[in-house]
Amino acid sequence: MERASSDNDAIACHGLTKAYGAREARTRALAGVDLVIARGEVAMIMGPSGCGKTTLLSLIAGLLDADEGQCRVCGEVAAKLSAADRARFRRRRLGFVFQAFNLLPALTAAQNVAVTPILNGMPRREAEALAVEALDRVGLGDCATRLPGQLSGGQQQRVAIARAIVHRPPVILCDEPTSALDHDAGQQVMTVLTGRARDLGAALVVVTHDPRIAHFADRIVRMEDGRIVADGAALVAA
Repeated sequence: MERASSDNDAIACHGLTKAYGAREARTRALAGVDLVIARGEVAMIMGPSGCGKTTLLSLIAGLLDADEGQCRVCGEVAAKLSAADRARFRRRRLGFVFQAFNLLPALTAAQNVAVTPILNGMPRREAEALAVEALDRVGLGDCATRLPGQLSGGQQQRVAIARAIVHRPPVILCDEPTSALDHDAGQQVMTVLTGRARDLGAALVVVTHDPRIAHFADRIVRMEDGRIVADGAALVAA
């Protein structure tokens, strides 16, 4: 059942459809998705590969536009913003953990984490001090001066998580944040993410295949074939 939207919503998406390709090659990724997530809520989106999870996350982030429907995030509809305003909105209001990390190889871990606050106008020295603090939160305080190429995949993923939380965003979006981590490291970063989200009153949305982290969620949303097929606090991810 669709959850009714309210003034406490961080995310309110209604009737989202999205398809890729043309004519015979056209593939439906989303088919009328409704999703409302409150401020301070931890929601996990689960389901088989190709069911539309990452497409939905990309629409919430304003990285893609829906073919139909609308997604309002922190009161803004990204599709109605100019390219410059959309980029500014993402920098200030969203934290995003990409599955491929998207770290800049020529910058140290601290410099990678400091990029967003610097782009938001914070002085470099202050931003890098904040970045070291964020790295310490994810257990990488001693790796601040290392380049991404000097870090393991799991360490790079934690740098990406530090970058997502450093500027205290009201919405944090994560695409498979524990995919490169062992059990203990995965539990650590989810503790950091959920703790930070609750401290900030931020909405945390996690796309994942990892059942080991399901207990961190307030709510599990299950998708199949471009639709939400189950949505509730008591669901167990299969």
